[in-house]
Amino acid sequence: MNEKIGLIAGSGQFPVLFSKAALKNGFSVYTVAYLNEADQELTRLSEKIQWLHLGQVKRLIKFFKQNGVNRAVMLGAVRKTRLFTDVKPDMKAISIIAGMRNTHDDAIMRAFADSLEKEHIKIEPSTFLLPELLATKGVWTNRKPSQSEKKDIAMGFSVAKEIGRLDIGQSVVVGGGSILAVEAIDGTDATIQRGGQLGKGEAVLVKVCKPNQDFRFDVPSVGVKTIETMSQYDVGVLAIEADRTVVFDRLEMIRAANENNIAIICE
Repeated sequence: MNEKIGLIAGSGQFPVLFSKAALKNGFSVYTVAYLNEADQELTRLSEKIQWLHLGQVKRLIKFFKQNGVNRAVMLGAVRKTRLFTDVKPDMKAISIIAGMRNTHDDAIMRAFADSLEKEHIKIEPSTFLLPELLATKGVWTNRKPSQSEKKDIAMGFSVAKEIGRLDIGQSVVVGGGSILAVEAIDGTDATIQRGGQLGKGEAVLVKVCKPNQDFRFDVPSVGVKTIETMSQYDVGVLAIEADRTVVFDRLEMIRAANENNIAIICE
């Protein structure tokens, strides 16, 4: 009998990639998928699947317990703007929120993960079946950052770590020694747009782990879409952290960066 693994799935390809890797490694996948977020392909890849609204924590726990699931992962994005418009919190969710000192992103996710572990559902690191997705150190592209871009990268890392410490976001756009945009609830793509429009061809994107990053969830990720958005808004460099960033479609991403004269550096 296959070992069981639970999947709490938001949007994007990460939950699908995980499900395929889990099946390949002999796991049976039991999925809780968020409505209006998760990919319908998860139905095919799952032994059983339960579609829920954000906030339905009691039903999530019941689903895992009824199916004998005592390990799970939390993967995929949830549009943060939906947290104000499309949530149906049950009493379990309300009790979690009520016991918190603040309701920043990581605080909510950590409290949620901790509450599941109290129910004997261990939350595994998001990459435990897909370590090959973690970024490796080096310059990945034909173009290397210029000296001025390297200075902006250094500033970006310092500022991004600080906004991460404050649990505001993971990304900043820097140009000419100035902070052009800081990621907030609107996400990385919107940050690229705001910063690129101000940078007018002289901008770099820096995306980092938070200093107190919980690797059970919300690990920084980049992919082809990141490069496409950077190209659209004329942001010329992407700087990320080695072993602390998830990279999707790496070869396609590098190819797109080379085609658009974008540098990718992993430090």
